[in-house]
Amino acid sequence: MSTRAPAPAGLPPRTHVVRSASQHVSLRLDVRALAVCLLVLAATAAAGVLALGTGEYPISPADVVRTLLGNGSPRTDFVVNELRLPRLLTGVLAGAALGVSGALFQSLSRNPLGSPDIVGFTYGSATGGLLVVLVVGGTGGQVALGAVGGGLATAVLVYVLAWRQGIHGFRLVLVGIGVSALLQGVNAYLLAKARFTEAAQAMVWLNGSLNGRGWADVRPAALGLLVVLPLIAGVAGRLKILEMGDDVAGGLGVPVQRTRLVMLVLATAACAVATAAAGPIPFVALIAPQLARRLTRQPGPNLLAATCTGALLVVVADFGSQHLHESAQLPVGVVTAVAGGLYLALLLRRQRRAGRI
Repeated sequence: MSTRAPAPAGLPPRTHVVRSASQHVSLRLDVRALAVCLLVLAATAAAGVLALGTGEYPISPADVVRTLLGNGSPRTDFVVNELRLPRLLTGVLAGAALGVSGALFQSLSRNPLGSPDIVGFTYGSATGGLLVVLVVGGTGGQVALGAVGGGLATAVLVYVLAWRQGIHGFRLVLVGIGVSALLQGVNAYLLAKARFTEAAQAMVWLNGSLNGRGWADVRPAALGLLVVLPLIAGVAGRLKILEMGDDVAGGLGVPVQRTRLVMLVLATAACAVATAAAGPIPFVALIAPQLARRLTRQPGPNLLAATCTGALLVVVADFGSQHLHESAQLPVGVVTAVAGGLYLALLLRRQRRAGRI
């Protein structure tokens, strides 16, 4: 049994403190942030139902829901659960991973451009996956392991090159941009040396695509998030302290550099999970945390809201990619690249007006 106690002094008005009857457990709950997360999840579910019912074999939303609950006909069960649902779930998992990864990167770098797309970690994961596909000839789980390994190796490289008596966010972004350019050259070389059929398949993956995704693609992504998300939640409290500044965080007993390194590894792992599942989907990790921050009107990393927002962005973008072109389905990365490029131009314009660049 729990009772709601008055909010202590200094706590935001929309934040409530919930204590157990024994007064041993205290939970601060932001009502607006929780409401935003629920609304975004509801929008994701609605978009998912619409996507599951749209295609060459149209199904009404009511029949889609009925089929998901196990009461559909054999035909709708095959179309929804076997053909379309794995693609939707892969998009949700990849978007969630990109959302939380972007929130971590932007919080660590204290820079709105601190996204895995910008600092090169996405390209590092892509390089690892390409090496497995084009050199080793692996598939499935091997590609996932290659993407994770490539992303982590890139994170270590950027961290070492950006280290100078600590890690500064702006220097991390600049070094990451340089490493990103290098990795794009490596990826282009691998594609140029590959056979035509392998290069064509790799190019679709490099553009970020959910086409042809099955349950074999869902399981590794779900397992990766089940491992990464609890680890992120376990150290998320330190992230808010780090945003106060290194001196304040150190004074409060937080090991600054070690915590930053752990967060960097976890953010890279989340990005690698998304890349392994659907290829490098650009700009979702850049947009989702900032959109979440505007919706919650709350400073800080907003990890849960960014995770939910990332899932919604990928689902909506994938639905658009299936219907923008009549004769063929575009990779979802094409849609996010166009939308993200426009958003990046707007962001740079705002940063310039604010005198930050």
